[in-house]
Parts: sequence; C-alpha cells; structure tokens
Amino acid sequence: MDGELNNIQISGTVSVLIYQNPDNGYAVLRLETGDGLVTAVGCMPDASPGEELLLTGSWITHQAYGRQFRAEFVQRRLPSGSEGIFRYLASGAVKHVGPAKARDIVERFGDRALDIIENDPERLSEIKGITLKRAREIGSAFRRQISLRRLMEFLMENEIPTSVAMELYRVWGDDALAAVRSNPYVIAAPEFGADFSDADGLALRLGFEADCPERAEAALLFELSHNLGNGHTFIPREKLIAASEALIGIGSETLSESLDCLCECGSVIRDDVAGQDACYLPEFYEAETYTARRILDMASAPAAAVGSFSAAVSAVEREQGVSYSEGQRRAVELAGRRRVLAITGGPGTGKTTSVRGILALFDRLGLKTALCAPTGRAAKRMSELTGREAATVHRLLGTTVSDRGMLVFEHDEADPLDADAVILDESSMVDIRLMADLLRALRPDCRLILVGDCDQLPSVGPGNVFSDILRSGAVESVRLTEIFRQAGESRIVRSAHMINSGIVPDLRGEGDFFFLQRPTPERAADTIVELFSERLPKNMGIDPSQIQVLSPTRRLGAGTHALNLRLQAAVNPPGEGKREKTYGDFTYREGDKVMQIKNNYDIIWRKPADRGSAAPAGAFDEAGAGVFNGDIGVIRSIDDARETVTVDFDGRLVTYQYEQLSELEPAYAMTVHKSQGSEYRAVILAAVPGAPQLLVRGVLYTAVTRARELLIIVGDRAVVERMTHDDRRQKRYSGLRARLADASCG
Repeated sequence: MDGELNNIQISGTVSVLIYQNPDNGYAVLRLETGDGLVTAVGCMPDASPGEELLLTGSWITHQAYGRQFRAEFVQRRLPSGSEGIFRYLASGAVKHVGPAKARDIVERFGDRALDIIENDPERLSEIKGITLKRAREIGSAFRRQISLRRLMEFLMENEIPTSVAMELYRVWGDDALAAVRSNPYVIAAPEFGADFSDADGLALRLGFEADCPERAEAALLFELSHNLGNGHTFIPREKLIAASEALIGIGSETLSESLDCLCECGSVIRDDVAGQDACYLPEFYEAETYTARRILDMASAPAAAVGSFSAAVSAVEREQGVSYSEGQRRAVELAGRRRVLAITGGPGTGKTTSVRGILALFDRLGLKTALCAPTGRAAKRMSELTGREAATVHRLLGTTVSDRGMLVFEHDEADPLDADAVILDESSMVDIRLMADLLRALRPDCRLILVGDCDQLPSVGPGNVFSDILRSGAVESVRLTEIFRQAGESRIVRSAHMINSGIVPDLRGEGDFFFLQRPTPERAADTIVELFSERLPKNMGIDPSQIQVLSPTRRLGAGTHALNLRLQAAVNPPGEGKREKTYGDFTYREGDKVMQIKNNYDIIWRKPADRGSAAPAGAFDEAGAGVFNGDIGVIRSIDDARETVTVDFDGRLVTYQYEQLSELEPAYAMTVHKSQGSEYRAVILAAVPGAPQLLVRGVLYTAVTRARELLIIVGDRAVVERMTHDDRRQKRYSGLRARLADASCG
C-alpha cells in the first residue's frame, strides 16, 4: 500500500462496521461523507453505525481493496436527532439494546435518549420489558463506551498513542481519564507504554509546574525503570538523583525530598548493599532478596544423607558408555548430594555429558526431573541433546495474564511444580525476576541444577544472576575446563577458549573456522551477502535458513539494520503474489525470517493439527499464550483485509495486528546479544568498527560459541584483535552476590 495524501481531514457518519478487534480497537468501516461512501481503517474502539466521526490521517491505495482512508486521529460525536439515535442504538452499539428496544427508547425519550441512558438509566425501566436491573446494565455498558471514547479523544488531542488508552481503561475503567488528569505521569508506567517525554509534555500542557512533586517522582521512577534495560537491579541514591536532575533539570534537593517520599510510601525501596545506598523498584528488591534467601536455604541443606555416590556414578558411566573427567564425575556426584548446584564451562568441556549423567542418576534415585531453558531454541537444543522433553521457563511455569494485563505464573509457592528436580540450561541468560519466579515454583525439597557458561554475555534483563551465584561462593559449583578430544579437533572450540584467555585465535582459514579480511564495513557487507545467499548454499549445501549472520552493532554499513535490508533483497525479494507490509523502515514480506523482541504474555498461538490425522482442514490440536523475547519465526501470511501478519514459531502460529509489528524485527542478521542461548549450523560474524563497549571479548566469545559446524568472521583483523584483548565488562548494579556472600560468611 502506498501513501498518497497526508494530514487531511474527512468527516461523516458510520454506515457499516466491517471489522472490529475488541482487544486493540482496530476497525474497518464505511463512512458516509458528502462525497459518498469511504472505507476508513484505524484504531476506533466500539465504532458503531450512526455515530459521526472526524478523522485525521492519509489516503492510501490498498493492493486488494483500492483507495482507503487511514485514520491517525479520531474525533467522535454521538448522533443527534431521533433518527440518528435510533440507528445508533439499533445497530447493537449498546449491550442489551436491539432494534425493538431502540425504537421504544427513542419513542419514549426522543432527542434526550442518550443523555437518559448515560445519566439517569433507571428511567429506562419506565419502558415495558426493561427491568430496573436491565436498565442499570444498559447504562453501565453505555458509560463504558463513553468513558473509553473520551479517554481516547483526550489522548489523541495530546498525540499520545491510542494503544495507551486501551491499557489505561483495562486498569482504571471509567476512572481512567480522571486518573490521567490527576497525574499524567501514570501513562509512563511500563504497563501503559507511553514514553516519559509524552507524559511530561502532557503534564506541562495541563499546567503542572516544572518542579512539582509529581514530575520529580515520575523522573526518579523513570530512571529506575529505564536502567533495568541496562541490567541494573538498583541504582545508588546519588547516581539516581544525578540522572534525574539531568533528565528534567530539577535541583537535587527537590529530587532528594521526592525520593524520600517515594521511599516512605513504598514506591522505592532503599537498602545498604555492599556499602552502596541502593534504590530499588519494589518488585526487583523482592525478587533479589527472595532469590538470595531461597538459594541460601537450598545450599544449607543437603539433598540426601552425606555419603558417597561413587558406585552409582560409576554405574551411570558404564550405562552411557562414557568416561567422565574429574570435573564431570564431581558434578554428577554433587548433584546427588546437594539441593542446589552450579555447573559452568566453555564449549567442548562436557556440560551436556554431565547433564545426561545427572539425569540418569536422578532416574536411579526415583526423582522426577524437569528440564528447562530461557528461550525456545535453547530448550529445543536441550531436548535434542538429552533425549528428554525440555520447555522454556515460561512454559514450565505456565503463563497467564491478570485482569490488569500483568504476567502471572500458574505455578508458585501455592501450586508448585510437580518435580523433584529442575535442571536449568543457559543459566547466564536468566534475569533476577525470572530466577525468583522459578524458585517460587519449586517445592521446599526440590533440587536445582544451574548449567551455563559464565563467560558469555549476561542476561538481557536486570541482574547478573548466574555469575553472582558462582562468585558468591555460597553455592557448591563445578567449573569444567578439560576440552574433550573430539571437541578439541574443532577450531571453533579451540578459538573460543583462546579468546576467553585473551589470545587472538589463528585466523588462517581451515577446518570449520575461516576469516576473510575486508578492511571496510561496505566490503564486509558485500561479502556477507554473497556468503549467505550464494557461496554457502551452492558450495556447501547450507540453506540460508541454517545460517545466522551476527554483528556487534545495529548501525553503520555492516550493522544488523543495513544487513537485514540487503539479505532480504538477496534471498526473499518481492514477487508476484507475495504479500508484504511496510512498517517503520522495513518492508515485511511473506517468507521473511523475523524475531520477537519483547515478551508478550497474552498473545495467542496455535499449533495446526497433524495433517496425517483425521482432523478437519484448519483444525488446531494445541493452543496457548505467550511469545517471548528472542523467539525466531517465519512470516507465513499477510492479510491486508484484516491487517494481520501470521508468523510460524517452530510450528506455533501467531497472528499479529499491523500495529503490533513493533514487537517484531527482521532476523536474517541479529546482534550478538540477541543470539544468546541459540546455536546455529553456520554463523557469519561481521567484525567491523563500532561503539567501544560493543567491541569487547565477551561479545566476540559469545558470537564464536553460537556456531556449531561452521564459523566465518568477515571484517578487519584489527577489530578481532581489539575485541580479544578488551576484557571490559559492563558494570551492573546487582546486590545478589553481596547478599549471598554476606549470609554464607556469617
């Protein structure tokens, strides 16, 4: 679809409602204007025939349905006059009112009918067939519509996204508009999704003073929330005040007073952590202290009477036909003796063999074991390597959504998992909140085995959980260091261990690891596209779906943004009958590889029924909710009529409305951070200049360890050398290590 005219207005009366999504308000309707019928699309919740609309937006030409008007802003007027009111009510716009009752209401109250329904609904019981209870229900349903419309109009006038209105109404109901007027900064809360700058601009337009308490408190809370994205579970008081002062220009004394008020009312928690005056958002303080408490409780109690499991471990060794290293044997035996154990090691050091041994030992002990990992791909790989079913942590815990739209897990202390032991793989990816949720779901006597590589990048979410647990010394741990012969024959594995030791790997191409010198980002990008689309598929038989391009950076000539555009053009160009949708600066196309970039706990997925079964065409044999940050899928269909995109995530079909496409991004190329927990048959890494904080050893090590069979680094040798030697790690404010270490020492 192509835009033709922008920022124009049309007005008219709704004639026919073609489609309405009750969750997000998106509608397709026919509008009667002075120039005839017009098809209009956009966010217009509860739009109904008979009401009058003033739309601001642009004309577009739809590939299948011709000329349409896309509404960006909507002003709504309820119908006036008896005939217009009758048409509106008869359309079913108000619950419990149909054509017959609509005629009775209009004949009784005439032009005042809508005013009566909103402000004096009990009078509807004067009409035969309408009880007092039903009259009140009609009034309640109408007021809901009016409240939501007024809220949307208010936000639209102030250029606040319409999606915010839907979330506000879900939480506040009819009081949503009053709540926003009372304190506009509520819209910047994470559950509502507006930017702080939007809330700040709205507040100032409504007459709030620049140094008012509401503004100061909102800035402090915003900084705490914003820095969760930088991995911090808390911010030191002085740094929090300084950052807020830079954000809104209020003096530190005023901010300090506001921070004290937030602490007094419980909106911020202060605690002394390793000499730091730490300021937490309550849920992250609770997550961190709960995690420390549960882990310490588990570490202090043995899982079984202290004794030797040597004979049992030897029996497992014989059954599996392996010969354990000293570290592996210790890991398997400690798993039998301890309620919590951490196992870490680089590639090729036998973590998977250790996990298989632990599983077999737990089987011998009659324990029911659950396997899980943070991402779908990591869980799938765990299943393949162990031969046992593994789930994501979210699916293991069972995700549901509360009435307020917040994530709730089905399993917690009141309803724990039916498991005697849980083995968590890729533990370095787990943030503090998810770790706390997992621990809450474990029975008091349940065992927990944490497995991961502590030298990889930390979790995207707040905290440094796995590393903190290992470094605290509070939990029994095993570090596997011996590289097994078969793994040692891989140059990928050897190079990863060299990089981790600060040694530049041998870049002469052979075996499964090649380096291609390309001195500029542009030349590197040219080579990457050629490898991805031509050389690897034709010369090595590796399909592009099995190749992952990685880059440390999003921007510049060999960043993920530019690479995704070029890779899509090479392997999935436009074609006749291939539908597409432009959103932002990318045109999504059927067949594109895409990635979910935020957790969406309430989006529905379905698995089609097995085609070999007796199920009818279009049937589904499984359904659930939730798609999570990092999940990779392929666009199967784009429906312009309903404005939806359907993505296949490993057999789970998820349908997105067009306005939800902000949750997706192309995934032919992705940042190294986004690749955590995944493994690919072939990896092409762009080693090009970028921000100094991205060109570090941890990024290079993580990228190299994503490759299973083939690794090709394309770029500048000097960048590889720089990344190998730079062992800087981003500082994260996290109190878990201190809490574990202090308690264990005490």
